[in-house]
Amino acid sequence: MRDPPLAWLRRCIDSVIGQSYPYWQLCIADDVSHSGAVKRALREYAARDSRIQVHFRENHGHICEASNSAIELACGDYLGFLDHDDELGEEALAEMARAIQEHPEAQLLYSDEDKIDESGRRTEPNFKPAWNPDLLRSQNYICHFTVIRTELVRALGGLRPGYEGAQDHDLLLRCAERLQEHQIVHIPRVLYHWRISSHSTAQSGGNKSYALEAGRRAIEDHLGRTGVLARVEITPHGYYRTVRELSNRPLVSLIVPTRDRANLLRTCLDSVLVRTAYRPFEVLVMDNGSSEPEALAYLDELRRHEQVRVIARPGPFNFSAIINDGVRNAAGSVLCLLNNDTEVIAPDWLDEMVSHAIRKEVGAVGGMLYYPGDTIQHAGVILGVGGVAGHAHGHLRRGSNGYLGRAGVAHNMAAVTGACLAIRREVFEEVGGMDESLAVAFNDVDLCLRVSARGYRNVWTPFAELYHHESASRGAENTVEKRERFRIEAQTMLHRWGETLLNDPAYNPNLSLDSVHFELAFPPRSLASRVAVGKCWTQSR
Repeated sequence: MRDPPLAWLRRCIDSVIGQSYPYWQLCIADDVSHSGAVKRALREYAARDSRIQVHFRENHGHICEASNSAIELACGDYLGFLDHDDELGEEALAEMARAIQEHPEAQLLYSDEDKIDESGRRTEPNFKPAWNPDLLRSQNYICHFTVIRTELVRALGGLRPGYEGAQDHDLLLRCAERLQEHQIVHIPRVLYHWRISSHSTAQSGGNKSYALEAGRRAIEDHLGRTGVLARVEITPHGYYRTVRELSNRPLVSLIVPTRDRANLLRTCLDSVLVRTAYRPFEVLVMDNGSSEPEALAYLDELRRHEQVRVIARPGPFNFSAIINDGVRNAAGSVLCLLNNDTEVIAPDWLDEMVSHAIRKEVGAVGGMLYYPGDTIQHAGVILGVGGVAGHAHGHLRRGSNGYLGRAGVAHNMAAVTGACLAIRREVFEEVGGMDESLAVAFNDVDLCLRVSARGYRNVWTPFAELYHHESASRGAENTVEKRERFRIEAQTMLHRWGETLLNDPAYNPNLSLDSVHFELAFPPRSLASRVAVGKCWTQSR
């Protein structure tokens, strides 16, 4: 810290002194402050409480070197990072200590956070997902309040000078490279209040070009250390996109179920065949009993196309069975399920999806789907919404940032829609393919959950863009028979997945299951979240 506003510095230190958990040490490094009042205040606090240690640096070293000086003072097993003008919630350290007791192997812990203005009013709660490695490569979603094993921080050499503005992001990426998932713990409680003022990074720092560039370099360094050939771009909203090199280009089999509606299928396949930059790919058109003359004529036309195969698949509509049959006929090592009512927008859509699908740790990959009016139809699937699952950020305008940037960055989701889903054949076959007892609804969600259960991570990316005329070829659930079938399939999912549907790791227990827009659940969904939200945020609204 250097010359912080004295009032905020006192509020910060007082928030530590006021912790309900008494076993702490506050390590402060003054980075050659000019203010005599600041120095006097620091000496006053240190004299008053032996748990407060202050180091007065002789040379100005900026935030990384100053933080490392503070780290040198630390005697505890874990380090928590606190900016000089922010505040901890009263239970912050107690909650961290409790989580460490419950997870003795934890090396990195983080909580939810909000912002606090100069009058003490709290706003903008940030309810975070559980460990989400692709999101961390897109933005520093972990941020505050972060607690890391001291031994790990020191083994990594602390914060790296040269990454000022993104020093925390760089440290988190380096930590993640050494940790397993069970060693990273998220506490879904708002334990940290980030100051909004004219001096704070909460107000102005996030958009500074030097900080964005430092973050971009930190992610590129991380990718290089982990053997990933890629470049990192800064997005229009100030986040990051990883563009992975495709030195190996496997054959992709696009599996397109269809029945009649030749106009839809023509729009879909024309866009795929003309606009798709990726090679090599094949298209398997799975004809589920077309009878309209125009459709039959178009299917005959497709049979003459060297990249297209038309496969007759008569019988009652069963999306899962049709896809499984398509996979049996496919030659590609990467499969792409594609609805006949989709339309490719961006030429690199398949490059983007394949670049994720071929990652050994990744299972299913989904893209960004828009309604024809340029509003979002699908930006990943949230479990539990509407009972079983719902599409995130539905009906937001194209280009929207979404909840804390998540509509504009690639990240891990519990599930993605089967309207446009890429997956390696080996993973698809490992989980037994699509469940044919789920003929129409939720078969894609079920597939993704079975993939996750085998240890793979599903990825949603906004950089594979398509239009989707949702269910245009199949029609709405507008008959007694269709509604009953939907009810049975929903009950199958509830029976099979139960509590999993209420605990989406890419969501947050403080958020509502009645909305796809990441809104606060009120009343809270569980006793744990009732305590968290009641004490930590909603009372201040």
